[in-house]
Amino acid sequence: MQAKYILPFFLVLQILFLKVIAYFPEWIENQYSNGLYLIIAKISRITFGHFPFSIGDCLYGVLIFFILKWFWRKRKSWKTEWKNNLLTVISFLSVLYFIFHLLWGLNYYREPLFEKMNISRDYSDDDLLAFTKKMIKKTNEIQYQITKNDSLKVIFPYSQETVFEKNLTSYEALAKKHSFFTYKNKSTKKSLFSLPLTYMGFSGYLNPFTNEAQANDLIPIYNFPIVTAHETAHQLGYASESECNFIGFLATIKNKNLYFQYSGYSFALRYCLANLNSREGKTFKILLKTIHPGILKNYQESEDFWMNYQSPIDTAFHAFYDQFLKANQQTDGIDSYSKFLNLLINYELKETEPKRN
Repeated sequence: MQAKYILPFFLVLQILFLKVIAYFPEWIENQYSNGLYLIIAKISRITFGHFPFSIGDCLYGVLIFFILKWFWRKRKSWKTEWKNNLLTVISFLSVLYFIFHLLWGLNYYREPLFEKMNISRDYSDDDLLAFTKKMIKKTNEIQYQITKNDSLKVIFPYSQETVFEKNLTSYEALAKKHSFFTYKNKSTKKSLFSLPLTYMGFSGYLNPFTNEAQANDLIPIYNFPIVTAHETAHQLGYASESECNFIGFLATIKNKNLYFQYSGYSFALRYCLANLNSREGKTFKILLKTIHPGILKNYQESEDFWMNYQSPIDTAFHAFYDQFLKANQQTDGIDSYSKFLNLLINYELKETEPKRN
C-alpha cells in the first residue's frame, strides 16, 4: 500500500473499531474511563491547569489559521490535484479522529450512568409533577433567603474566577456521597471564544485535547456555577450531555453556598417546567403562578441574553452538533440535554424510597 493511502485506510479501521467497541461498554468503563483516561486527564489538567488562559482555545486558533492557509494555497490546484488534496484532508482527519478518541472521545462508549448508579430510566407524569413542585419549593426558599424579597431577581456577588474555585467545594461535597465523582487538579477557564460560542448558542464546552473546561464568560452570572459544574463533569470522563447536567446539578446543590444552590435548583426547575408544559399545559400555567417573580426575572434575564445573539449560525451549528451527538452514542441528539430529568427524578425516587433492612 502506498504511504498516501495508509492514514485514510486507518480512518476506516477506526470507524469499524468504534462500531464494535460500542457493544462492550463495561470494557470501556473499566479499561479506559477508569483506567487509561484517568492518567491522561490528570496529566493534561496538571500541565494546562496552571495557565490563566485557555491553551486549548489558542491551539484551535492556530489550527484554524493553518487550515485556512492550506486551503488558500491549494485553491488553484484543487481541481487538477483533487485526489491528492482529498487524501491529505482525509489523512489529517484520520489523525485528529484518533487523537480525539484516545484523549477523551472513547468516553462516549462507556457504561451509562443509569446502570452505574442503578437508576431507572423512565418516570410518570405524576413523578414529574411531584418533582416539579419540590423544585419550586426549594428554588423559592433559596431565592427568598438570598434576596429577602420574592420579587427581586438574584444578583450574583462572585467573580467568575471565584466560581471556578468554589466549584471544587461542590465536587468535594458530592464525592463524599459518590466517590466516582471525585475531581482534582482544577483546569477551568473562561473561553477566549466566548462571543462565537454565544452566537452558536453554547454556554461552555470541554476541550478534549487539553482537558480544559471552557465556560462562556458572557452568560448571565447566576448560570455560571451550573455551567462550570457541567463542564467539570465532562472532565471526569462523562460524555453524555444528560449525565453532565445531572452531575452538575448534584454538585451545585451539594455546595453549602446559597448562590450555587440557586444556580442548580433554578436550572433543574426550568427543565421541569419545559417538560411539564409539553405534557400538561394547564398544570404548567397553574404552577407558574406559584414561582416567585424574582426567579422568573432571572429566567427572563437568560431569555433576553440568548435572544440578543440569535442568528443563522446558532441554527446551523445546533443542527451540526445534533448530528455529532447522534453519531456518538447519544441517539436523542441535542434533546439529550433535557434527558437528565430522567436521571434526576429517578435518582430522587431511589433516594427517598423506604430502605429495606
